[in-house]
This record gives sequence, C-alpha cells and structure tokens, in this order.
Amino acid sequence: MNMPDPQVMANAWIAQLNDADQWKTWFQVAPEAQANPLAAILQDAGASIKPELLDQLKNDYMGKLGALWGEFIAGKTPQLSDRRFAAPAWRENPLSAYNAASYLLNGEFLMALADAVQATPHQKQKIRFAVQQVVDAMSPANFLATNPEAQQKVIESKGESLTKGLANMLADMQKGRISQSDESAFEVGRNVATTAGTVVFENDLFQLIQYTPATASVHARPLLMVPPCINKFYILDLQPENSLVRYAVEQGNTVFLMSWRNPDKTMGHITWDDYIERGAIEALRVTREISGQDQVNAFGFCVGGTIIATALAVLKARGASPAASLTLLTTLLDFSDTGVLDVFIDEPQVRLREQTLAKGGLLPGSDLASTFSSLRPNDLIWNYVQSNYLKGNEPPAFDLLYWNADSTGLPGPMFCWYLRHTYLENSLRVPGKLTVAGEKVDLSSIDVPTFIFGSREDHIVPWGAAYASTALLNPKKPRANRFILGASGHIAGVINPAAKNKRSYWSNDTARPAKAKALGADDWFRGATEHPGSWWPEWARFLAEHGGEDVKAPAKPGNRRYKAIEAAPGRYVKVRAE
Repeated sequence: MNMPDPQVMANAWIAQLNDADQWKTWFQVAPEAQANPLAAILQDAGASIKPELLDQLKNDYMGKLGALWGEFIAGKTPQLSDRRFAAPAWRENPLSAYNAASYLLNGEFLMALADAVQATPHQKQKIRFAVQQVVDAMSPANFLATNPEAQQKVIESKGESLTKGLANMLADMQKGRISQSDESAFEVGRNVATTAGTVVFENDLFQLIQYTPATASVHARPLLMVPPCINKFYILDLQPENSLVRYAVEQGNTVFLMSWRNPDKTMGHITWDDYIERGAIEALRVTREISGQDQVNAFGFCVGGTIIATALAVLKARGASPAASLTLLTTLLDFSDTGVLDVFIDEPQVRLREQTLAKGGLLPGSDLASTFSSLRPNDLIWNYVQSNYLKGNEPPAFDLLYWNADSTGLPGPMFCWYLRHTYLENSLRVPGKLTVAGEKVDLSSIDVPTFIFGSREDHIVPWGAAYASTALLNPKKPRANRFILGASGHIAGVINPAAKNKRSYWSNDTARPAKAKALGADDWFRGATEHPGSWWPEWARFLAEHGGEDVKAPAKPGNRRYKAIEAAPGRYVKVRAE
C-alpha cells in the first residue's frame, strides 16, 4: 500500500485538535483551559504581576532559551527528564529533542507567571489550573507533526498505525469520550462485580444486595456498605483478587451493599434529603430487619461516607442509634480543604449550576467524567490521545479504567444542595447549621467506634481533610476514633488487596488518648509507624471487634418480608448514564 503523506495527515490532526468544540466533547478538556489562560482569568480576577518580577521572569526565561539554542547549534542533545519524552526517538532526532526541551521551558515560564500573579489563594489556584491545562494540551507529544515516536510507527507500519489511529479517534467521537480501556473485555456481572449475592430490596433510588456467606459462621452484626453515588459500586467489587466486598465476606461478615440507581429524567426532582431518608436510612432499616440485629457496622466510601454519616446524625436527632461502628474511607465531613476540586468551587460557579439544575434536571455523567479527567490530564487524556490516536494502539484491558468510564449522573437538586452546603459553605461540620430530612444535623452526636482511612496521595480527598473527621466525631471520647493512612491515591489506596502484600500504611495508636482531637495531621504523621502491605487486615480486625458474637451463617438471603428479587449485581448497576 502507498504510505500517506505525513505532512498532509499532520495538518488534518492539527485542524482537529484546534477545534474547540471537539475539545469539549471528546477530549474532555476543562472549560477553564479553552481560552487564553492568563489574559482571560487575570482580567476576571483583577490580578496582576509586579513589573519588576515580570522583568526578572522574562530575563531568566530568555537566558535559558539562549543557552538551549546554543546547545542545539553546538549539536548537544538537551536532557529530557519528563517521562512523556522518555522514548529514545526523542533523543535520536535533535530537532525533536530541542522541540521537547523548548516546550518544557515554555511551560516552566507560563507556570512561573501564574505563580507570580497577585491574587487571592483561590484565584491563584484557578489560574494555575487553567495554565497547566493549556501547557499539558500543547505538549509536542500530543501532535503527529511533532511526535517522533508516532512518526516512526507510521513508517514502520507503512501507514497502518495512522489508519488505526483515525479509526480509534472516530469511534471515540461517536462515544463522546476517550477510550481508556478495552471495554469489550469486561461486562458487569460476568467478570466484574461477580461476588455472589442477591438483591433483597429496591426502591427508585437504590437496590440492596445481600452477599452470600463464604464462612460457616458470621459475625452477628451485619456490615452495610454505602458506596459513592457519583460512581458505580463495583469499584469495591472489581474482580475476585481485588474485591473489598469479597474480602469482607471472607472475613466472616454478612455484607449488605447499596447499589445506587443511575438517574434518568424521571429522577430530576430528587433531593439530598431523599438520598438520606429514602436512601441510607432506608438501607439501615432493611438491613437491621433482615439480620434481626438492632445495630449494624456502617461503612461509607467517599461521598458514600458523607451520606452515611449524615444519615446517622439525622437518626441520632430522632433518638435512634442503629450503628455499632462506622467506617469512613477517603471521606470529607469537614470541607475546609477540598484539594484540586477547589478550582471548580466558588459562588459564581455554584450559582450557575443552581440556575440550571436546582429546580430539576440531571447533571450528566459526562460532566463529572470531564471534571475528574481534567484533574490529571496527562494520565487520563493525553496519554490516550498519544497511544490510541497517534500510534494506533488499542487500549489495554484494565478493570479499574473500565469502571472509571462507566459514569453516573446526579439529580440536579441533590447535586446543587451538596455543592453549596458542603464544598462551598462547609456547613456540615457546624452542629445544627443544616437541616436534613427534617432534623438538625450534628455530626458530634455520632458516638460510635470509628475507623477513618485516608490515602496519602489522594488529590480528591486530601488525607489531612480525611483526618479532620477525627475532630468532628466522638468529641467526648476521641479514643473511639482510629485513623489509618494508606499509600497511593483516592482509588489505589483503597483497593489494595491484602493477598498481594503491596504498598504500605501508617498508624499511630499513641495519638488516641483523651487529647487526640487536638493533634494535627502533621503531628499525627510525625509520630506514625509505617507498616508494609495492605491496611485491609487492620479493618477486618476492627469489624470483628464490633461484630458481636459469631452465629451460624444465614442459609438464604432476605426474610419472609424481603424476598430475593434477582441475583447480584442487579439491574441498577448495569444502566449506562444518559
């Protein structure tokens, strides 16, 4: 076959990449990055850079650029420490090496300008975010005309890689998102979300799954797991070897789990109160009734932790205490530090959402996916542009990324309430400030043993923010709170199977005397001990301690009132976002 003209194809690529509408739909680039990052945001923020500092930055930049040009003229290959340019092809071609080095220098200069802006911390964070988005997008690795690896593959494959890359791009444009995994390799219920169980209850918000016991005897108190409603529950039940659900079952727990419904247009009126009252509180009631126990071990992951903690505070205001213990994984209750998500949270942005969604409607799952992808664009966007489109590779089969692409929407009223009262105003931590399901919420009323987990490299729930829950819960008996810090990020820190014995975690049991709540996160870490392997066994021991006596495992799911509806994982989790 005749090899296509690389320059012609490069021009086509550049035309596609420069189309702002394409960026919005299938590149999922954050809106802040679609305009001139400094000019537009500086104007909006009323920010500026001191002239003397600007001159210093310019002079420093010109000096480094001149030195780089001198090295290029002398035939010296610049050093490229960035992993995007680690392949030999970047160094073997002097022009490509110079192009990459000058790009890195330009990016360094732009970020220095962003850091030099005189603005409030929040404004500066937004500026840095927007500039970083553009810097990452303009990497020479993202364009066929300037990526020697991709060009080399075009030649070696006699144009086949380019043909495949265009086919991959067109297929993704049809989907409206970039493929991060071979989605044909997975199917919910076939090779992900496969732990045996039965749906024993459902309403318009969730299905309740009761998992089949794996041991002859179980702890009398069941474990109720509340996953986040902004993702599907099977992050906790991917495949047998990395399933937290399966692990909990194997440790002798009778596990119940909420599978949130992926909202459709009929649910556009649902509120935060509904998620608490008809969601978590209803799940607590049914779990207790089926198990015959007055109390359960309650569990929440991410937003699921915020939901279950709020539900327990509401029930406490009604005089009920349905939990014997509480587990919170990478959960925000105090929203003082919301990490990188803070760039999306201010009064104008929240008000805009309220104008469009507060009275009804759905927040599309694609919006949430775009937001989270923009937090790590090199890993979750441009890496796949380079591999799938420029090089014509097929994405590998990866269960976690398959789950990541299986997005969910949210009812507009629920989302707007959550955005304003937690992320923007941080009212949940203030006793009595919020009324939920007709009750004043006071998190300090939660007085049960609590296992709190944070991930050290979490960019969504900074570990110090997860630790802040220790100051809100059990104020009269802080020794009831146990904090564990895991290695890695928001997902990988949680999904760290015990059998693989990877990574590590930190504990600090000396930080649990009566004055523990006054101990800051940094002080806690300075006194902490690092342990090799997974934190899961620590959690299993915590559950066993509060699980009550061992009893014979139930012979069948449900009871006379709540009968089997269908096999796990149920229908709700299989519904794709609208």
